[in-house]
Amino acid sequence: MADEKDAPETEGTAAAASAARPGAPIGSPPMTPIDPAGPAPTVLPTGKSNTIGPGIRASLEKKPAAEAEPSRRSFMKLSLPIGWVAFSAATTASLIATARFLFPNVLFEPPQSFKAGFPGEYNVGEVDTRWKDAFSVWIVREADGFYALIAVCTHLGCSPNWLPAENKFKCPCHGSGFYRTGVNFEGPAPRPLERARIVLSDDGQILVDKSVKFQQEKGEWDNPDSFLKA
Repeated sequence: MADEKDAPETEGTAAAASAARPGAPIGSPPMTPIDPAGPAPTVLPTGKSNTIGPGIRASLEKKPAAEAEPSRRSFMKLSLPIGWVAFSAATTASLIATARFLFPNVLFEPPQSFKAGFPGEYNVGEVDTRWKDAFSVWIVREADGFYALIAVCTHLGCSPNWLPAENKFKCPCHGSGFYRTGVNFEGPAPRPLERARIVLSDDGQILVDKSVKFQQEKGEWDNPDSFLKA
């Protein structure tokens, strides 16, 4: 009985001594003794921690640079073909400019002289317009012969039209009018239409030469080459 009464006192004395021991946490639960026969406590591997250490933080900070590396490679892959395309375009433009310098634009005009068929193909009193589009010339058949009028208005160089119903040439640009003979009578045209040289060729066809022109105001319509007698 005396031993049983002493037991609580011993436990109370041990608890009081533990509480009075310096460094012991106040109010912490008692520590469970490790059973030598039980499993070993889990030990974290070296360097592992629940907190982010300097090594992990450094690896995380390096990720943006690693992610930017593929974009740099993609840019290099694209820049090379783009550079070649730009170089090729610049070279082609230079070659074209050089070619245009070596071969300048040339205005190809229709021949100045041409054969206009045989005299029997024309009717008296008519203006033949078949040569206007190709050679800018009308051939007029009169009772005593032929003359060739150049289809260029003497005002500003437009191309008049033959109006058979009105028996006149009419310029669509500014309204100049010319008789069948080529003499101007209305509009701003300052002088008559010009005639071209008209003769018979060796084979009997009518030959018109636009390089030789005759102006009425200069008295050149009296030249024998300005009128082909039938």
